[in-house]
Amino acid sequence: MKKSLGLLAGIALITLSGQSIAADPIKVGKKIYDRAFGRGCGACHDISSNPQLAALIKSGDLDKEKFSTVLKEGRNGMPKAMAAIMAVGPVKKAGYSEDEAIDAVYQYLAK
Repeated sequence: MKKSLGLLAGIALITLSGQSIAADPIKVGKKIYDRAFGRGCGACHDISSNPQLAALIKSGDLDKEKFSTVLKEGRNGMPKAMAAIMAVGPVKKAGYSEDEAIDAVYQYLAK
């Protein structure tokens, strides 16, 4: 009985870890955009006077390297964002690194 319970626990652990590896980056990117800083990136970036991230990415005016740099270092009125991004639940659940989280939100905005 103890062996079968241990085996079931091991299978459950493998299954759950496989789910985090298979997290959909677009969905995680949306969660980052919606939840970072508690109110989401759109609280500032969906206002016409601020940079429109999706439009800049889709037009090629904001490449992933520049995007990453601003998230990590901040710029003008934009604070450093990595701590806020890494605190988003789905990022933690997926076990994403900073670069994976940046890729996820960039892919979401580029879609």
